[in-house]
Amino acid sequence: MCFFDAGRLVVLINSFQKKSQKTPKQEIELAKQLKKQYFIDKQIDEENEKRSKIKK
Repeated sequence: MCFFDAGRLVVLINSFQKKSQKTPKQEIELAKQLKKQYFIDKQIDEENEKRSKIKK
């Protein structure tokens, strides 16, 4: 599963082998959690980058 970040960056967060047409609920939930964690980590990285620029 993947999503777009800022409309240009494609982020692949999860892959699995589908055995039917329907996507398993647990895979959807895992993808949602990973997407949420991606943006949390991105925000932390951006804040740390700002802090390091201020210290210089």
